[in-house]
Amino acid sequence: MARRVLDREQWRCGQIISLPGMKDKEYISIILTSTRRAENLKITLFILRQASFYLIDMASRFSYTFINKTDFLSHYSWTAMKHILNDEERSRLDKQIVEAEKRTGAQIVLAVIGRSDAYAEIPWKAFALGASLAGLWALLMNISWPLTSPGAAVLLAVVTVLTAGAGLALLCIFSPDFARLFLHAHRADVETRQYAESLFLSRQLFATRERTSVLLLISLFERRVVVLPDTGLTKNLNQETIEDIIKHMRPYLATGRTAHALEAGLKKLEEFISAKVHLEPPVNELPDSIIEEKGE
Repeated sequence: MARRVLDREQWRCGQIISLPGMKDKEYISIILTSTRRAENLKITLFILRQASFYLIDMASRFSYTFINKTDFLSHYSWTAMKHILNDEERSRLDKQIVEAEKRTGAQIVLAVIGRSDAYAEIPWKAFALGASLAGLWALLMNISWPLTSPGAAVLLAVVTVLTAGAGLALLCIFSPDFARLFLHAHRADVETRQYAESLFLSRQLFATRERTSVLLLISLFERRVVVLPDTGLTKNLNQETIEDIIKHMRPYLATGRTAHALEAGLKKLEEFISAKVHLEPPVNELPDSIIEEKGE
């Protein structure tokens, strides 16, 4: 039997025509085939529509739970930070602090912070980047290989955009290195400085007899170091000296060796204070233990 071929446009529009010489069985078969295709297309569109609604709902839940409520971010950073300094490193640093204070007469406080701010905008920046790239990809795919149904193309683009955006936002939460790409250097400097100043006041590090305390703080997420001297040391620990101390700490901090970074900073701090300040060894006025906080 010769193959029956219908007009392409009529087939796409679901129009069935009776060709001369077509038998009833062939006519019914064509109708059934067209009906099945229409039903399959409706089912596909329904599935895509439901999937897009589900992703939209998940995205809203995600933004409320993980972005607006940043407790999870802080908890994750604190969990990761617990393994930065072990007991041996803490004990070694505590002893070095005691020896440095005896030689310099200053009160030295070391601090390690998980992060200096919640940075709630970082996941949103990642979401925007993922959504933009996915939207561009969907546009190019639709131009190169267009779908027969405009509705299916729109729903597929929505699903792709939301999935890519949510994926990059989640990656920011579970990968600090990736999240750090969306953090501006100036913002990191300002937030770390503000956290150090707040810590200096809340811990009352200024409450020394000669105002000779100094805070050496490392913020892990930002990979920033702050040296904050009290008024009794500000004339001797100037900005150039502080930059030199931080310079010796950066190579260790960049490779994740926090304990070595603290040791290098403590050593340089001792050198500068000993060379420029001649103080009588005072009574230990501040705790020698390292301050460890999860941060914001």
